[in-house]
Amino acid sequence: MVRLKPILEIRNITKKFGSLVANEDVSFTVGEKEIVSLIGPNGAGKTTLFNSIAGFYPPTSGTVLFHGKDITGLPSYKICKLGVTRTFQIVQTLKEMTVEENIMTGAFLHTNSAKKAREAAGEILELTGLTAKKDVLGGSLTIVDKKRVEIARALATKPELLMLDECMAGLNQTEIKDVMQLCLTLREKGLSLLVVEHIMEAIMPISDKIVVLNAGKKIAEGLPKDIVNNEEVIKAYLGDRYHAKSGKS
Repeated sequence: MVRLKPILEIRNITKKFGSLVANEDVSFTVGEKEIVSLIGPNGAGKTTLFNSIAGFYPPTSGTVLFHGKDITGLPSYKICKLGVTRTFQIVQTLKEMTVEENIMTGAFLHTNSAKKAREAAGEILELTGLTAKKDVLGGSLTIVDKKRVEIARALATKPELLMLDECMAGLNQTEIKDVMQLCLTLREKGLSLLVVEHIMEAIMPISDKIVVLNAGKKIAEGLPKDIVNNEEVIKAYLGDRYHAKSGKS
């Protein structure tokens, strides 16, 4: 396995809410131009970890490094401006704005010019397959297009690391394949991706590495082929169905 230069380093992150430990001593890295997927059962602490990385609240202890710089506990807008952007499990489409205007709001992170924001939005509309719907109001979109707008708006902030929180949930097989291809295209363009997802048939083929959380703790990390054969992961999350698929008796 080729060791990629890390763009993101998570070191011993713990997050507590009173007596509840949501994340406990979690460590892993995301390399440059790498897709790392974060999986685990509901309540495993995946979104909590996303929030700690992206600055929505500080971890109780531990360190988040981006390009070797300590960004732990910085406010989310500063982390976004540095190049770390996340989407949300529940899409946050601006209903009274068009698709193009939704994307422009992300571009305004780096410019005060409406012309430049519109130009940036135009490129992203094409990349995400939304050009034909640029004048449609956000509130009129289907769930798949809302998810695409969410990704597109995040891309408009010019991230180096894009964090996707269940961007394939609720989609049909064709739509899932389109999002999978978009993730691969983004990696080809130089982005790193950290992805939370439950659809294993989608995430395993595109991931360079899988990190598995259970009850707030990291229980496994490795190549997809190793994760599907990991007995602890099968027991905690994947279940006997995946155990059978892995070819084990």
